[in-house]
Amino acid sequence: MRSRLCLCLWLATVFGFGLPDVASAQESLSDAVLESIMQDYWEAQIQAFPLAASEFGEHRYRDGIDDLSPEALHANKARLDETIKLLAEIAPEALNERSRENYDAFHWMLTHERRSLDFKTGYFTFNTLGGWHTAFPRVVLITPYSTEKDYRDLLKRLQAFATYAQQNMDLMRLGIETGYTQPCELLKDYEITITGYIANTPEESVFVRPFDAMPDSIPPTNRQHLRSEAWRLVQEVVHPAYEAFARFFIDTYRPACREAVALSSLPGGREAYDHALRYYTSLDTDAQRVHSLGLSEVTRIRGEMQRVIEEAEFDGGIADFLAYLRSEQKFYASDEESYLHRVAWIAKSIESRLPSFFARLPSNPFGISVVPQQIAPITTTAYYQPGAGDGTRAGQFFVNTYDLPSRPLYELPALVLHESVPGHHTQISFQGENTSLPDWRRVYYFHAFGEGWGLYAEYLGEEMGIYTTPHDRFGRLIYEMWRAARLVVDTGLHAKGWTRARAIDYMLVNTGLTRTNVIAEVDRYISYPGQATAYKHGELKILELRERSERALGEAFDLRDFHVQVLTGGSLPLGVLDSRIQRWIYAQRARARQSDQTQLPELGERTENP
Repeated sequence: MRSRLCLCLWLATVFGFGLPDVASAQESLSDAVLESIMQDYWEAQIQAFPLAASEFGEHRYRDGIDDLSPEALHANKARLDETIKLLAEIAPEALNERSRENYDAFHWMLTHERRSLDFKTGYFTFNTLGGWHTAFPRVVLITPYSTEKDYRDLLKRLQAFATYAQQNMDLMRLGIETGYTQPCELLKDYEITITGYIANTPEESVFVRPFDAMPDSIPPTNRQHLRSEAWRLVQEVVHPAYEAFARFFIDTYRPACREAVALSSLPGGREAYDHALRYYTSLDTDAQRVHSLGLSEVTRIRGEMQRVIEEAEFDGGIADFLAYLRSEQKFYASDEESYLHRVAWIAKSIESRLPSFFARLPSNPFGISVVPQQIAPITTTAYYQPGAGDGTRAGQFFVNTYDLPSRPLYELPALVLHESVPGHHTQISFQGENTSLPDWRRVYYFHAFGEGWGLYAEYLGEEMGIYTTPHDRFGRLIYEMWRAARLVVDTGLHAKGWTRARAIDYMLVNTGLTRTNVIAEVDRYISYPGQATAYKHGELKILELRERSERALGEAFDLRDFHVQVLTGGSLPLGVLDSRIQRWIYAQRARARQSDQTQLPELGERTENP
């Protein structure tokens, strides 16, 4: 890497291009060094983690599977350490504006990813949302296949799965040795997420599904050979690996589960939890501040709920209204088909309004799918699966249709806004399609930004006219209350000694979610510490930046442009996003002054110099 950069500088010096003065030469060289460091790091990462690369839409290394051996994990740590060391040699002030944003985001990502490896939380190879055993079939199914080589690459992955499964179980054994196992209360019946991938026959397995749709461009004899080989590997490698994992889980892992639910109950666990809060919020915060923010938001949202109840002319308080919503049959779908039709209708209604709120939109479409039955009983109401940045794979909005009596229709507008458009699908598609970003920034997910945008999209639905009844608006507030209450519950569980029962009761009293959803959510917070705190922090930051922009720009503020500016830079730590929007404000003010047509308000505490 260094020799390549030195060669570039030598050529520029000898042939006289691109070096008008020392200062600009230094800036140009620093930018080039940063680009090279980022490129080399990310190339090494996608080679080391080819399953994740395939999820990102990377078509190389698709015959590979992650190596989780001790040697490989040590190499990952060393790669992070070396990259951080190289980054320290760059003077941030020597970078141009675009590179400085890349530097700040890259530095945050590297240092926090590296710090995560100092804790034993890596022994949690699964949570109630899923794990390595559910991610592998997902990658198999979402990877596009069109050539004979594509299918042979998949055969290589199936062949390598046994080693991958064993390495994951080895990590779980280390968790048993150190006490870093998932809590007992979460593991009842969890084996269904494992055994659900063991089909009665190889031909029925989800792992051979891609071989059922081979194109005619592959000769019939070759298609039959590939299909037969897939059946053999499923029978001899994949199914036995899942069977071994099921036995290990039932006979070894679950008996070693921990009784306490708090991460802080484990050796080094409180430090690990404090880091998780900073990692997922991308802010320098702590459990007490997160807990207090949650309590204040819960109080504020309860006031808004009461106003909606009065608008609905309902005679009773919040608890009475919630009881009414939970018991009234008209608020629930009678079958899966009608539920999915309602989801699709809402999604298309939102799409028609998007041009009024975005100056431009990404091109990748999205589909609506049902959450796989293997994980539906224990997973959340819905989730989004990104498409590929190059357009070869559409995004997918997964909807959970398990136990429909627990999934009210009045929550669907907020759910669709969050997971599809203008939420995660719009946000992640903007990111993936922006070819001016470094490769890593087109796919890396800063949780507070991504989930904060999803929650902001729910809020935006009010202005878009998506909530057409008081019940729909109350559904949005239920969802916002859910994200506020989880700040209280997550920190309560992991830092304040709360029991699972207390967390469930708090959510039931405050959120309005059904009991099925509340239990799934609380178990998620227990098994995935800190992640759920990202949402509210991100939403509040975006709302703050919007308010700041409106104050600073006055009539020059354009909401459509603001939304594009927030999303077009891709996922960012909240502090870096703040700087990005502040620069945009200064640029918009300068443009307005040049036009001499817009009266600008005076700036408050911030200066004119970014």
